[in-house]
Amino acid sequence: MEWKGKKVLVFGSGKSGIGAAGLLEKLGACPVIYDNNEKLDKASVLAQLQGPAEIYAGDLPETVKDSLDLVVMSPGVPCDQPLVESFREKGIPVWGEVELAYRTGKGTVLAVTGTNGKTTTTALLGEIMKSAFPEVYVVGNIGTPYTGAALSQSAGAVTVAEISSFQLETIQEFHPRISAITNITEDHLNRHHTMEEYIRVKERIAENQTGDDVCVLNYEDPVLRDFGGRLSCRRVWFSSRRPLEEGIYLEGDSIILRDKGQRIPVVKTGELKLLGLHNYENVMTAAAMAYYAGVPMEKIRRTVCEFSGVEHRIEYVTEKNGVRYYNDSKGTNPDAAIKGIQAMVRPTLLIGGGYDKQSTYGEWIDSFDGKVKYLVLIGATRDKIAGEAKEHGFPPERILFCENLEEAVKTCAARAEQGDAVLLSPACASWDQFKSYEERGDLFKEYVKAL
Repeated sequence: MEWKGKKVLVFGSGKSGIGAAGLLEKLGACPVIYDNNEKLDKASVLAQLQGPAEIYAGDLPETVKDSLDLVVMSPGVPCDQPLVESFREKGIPVWGEVELAYRTGKGTVLAVTGTNGKTTTTALLGEIMKSAFPEVYVVGNIGTPYTGAALSQSAGAVTVAEISSFQLETIQEFHPRISAITNITEDHLNRHHTMEEYIRVKERIAENQTGDDVCVLNYEDPVLRDFGGRLSCRRVWFSSRRPLEEGIYLEGDSIILRDKGQRIPVVKTGELKLLGLHNYENVMTAAAMAYYAGVPMEKIRRTVCEFSGVEHRIEYVTEKNGVRYYNDSKGTNPDAAIKGIQAMVRPTLLIGGGYDKQSTYGEWIDSFDGKVKYLVLIGATRDKIAGEAKEHGFPPERILFCENLEEAVKTCAARAEQGDAVLLSPACASWDQFKSYEERGDLFKEYVKAL
């Protein structure tokens, strides 16, 4: 596309929107930033840009709509609202910021999605690729906008991208050389409304892949096993439960890759710093993607053994008075939070609750398996979770309500005994009381260290 002079509406003024607007400025386009929050601090937004830009908040004038050549959506903005439909009715293309970055960037793309595990997998894959290639960018939902890297890329660049369902809604030509879906469980139903739609959007990561490309999938996920039979690219399975004739799998304490009849040892689980079956699955996904991207197995093995995980995912904080504190703020849905409680080896005081994504919590509560001494609830979902906990037999007298996270930390510290653990693993998004799960996790660590 010839960008010079093109008028492009960037819908959303957060990190992704600012990144998209900055890229458009460098391309010579004329970005127009729009946010439907009438109280938007326009001066603050403008200060983050290199040059002048039109900024609108609340209502968008018809004259602006009629002047647009393109709309770029931030992932946090739902695409099914009437304003977005009106753009499409006018024949204005609607992209996401990932699509914008892909079309203006260069090199090879490796992309990871899934309900859980995608951040750890992406971070690990990024480290493996850096061990083998001189120009690697780790971008996307992991916290670094893809748009910030696009114009720096050469033809030899490798982009490792964590891609959320929100970002996959608005792709068109986005085409990873290697993709992966770690798993699919109930999440974001407030945005996608049905599981069928959530699954459809997740599966879009492979829709532009061809026979020369690879998609790595979880054999133990029934949704993905069905999807694997419909792929037009090469399918590579991973499994934590059984040996595979082709693919990568856990066999006892060893991760093994089978490729065209070869049996290739990858690593022994005892050599890893990452703990838990879910992390072994993340290692398998990253290792398979790197292997099919051409990384020598020795480099893969060395990197996975050195990798110690990502912040906010079952992150050890400190020990006080014989009580260990863990930050699992990234446990933003019940399935992720199940992994958090399964990793605990001590009696646990569990802090849960937050923004309501229309999830159900029964399986999470059933996974407590006698480990949870107290369930300490905060946020918009606390009554809903408490109700489901009682239905699933959790003792009502061990359910405690707190007004905020600081109070929850102090409550846990007061009731915890030597040898216990306190785990923040909310099973909910953070947006009712915090800007992000990162802010929630950072504050948890501050409150713990201040005890």
